[in-house]
Amino acid sequence: MCEDAGIVPRKPRKKTFSAAKVVREMARERVGSPKPSQLVKAKTTKAEKHKPTLGKLLADD
Repeated sequence: MCEDAGIVPRKPRKKTFSAAKVVREMARERVGSPKPSQLVKAKTTKAEKHKPTLGKLLADD
């Protein structure tokens, strides 16, 4: 016997009305779609929080 025989597919949910979506659609028709966003460049690297210890300073030389 087939095990999947008793499974019934669910009905799709009705989409709720969203006034914001309608306003955006109308604006895109009139003005056009917005420009794609640009990547934000990374900030410069931060300074170290702690000073290097004497052991690390001597080991670097």
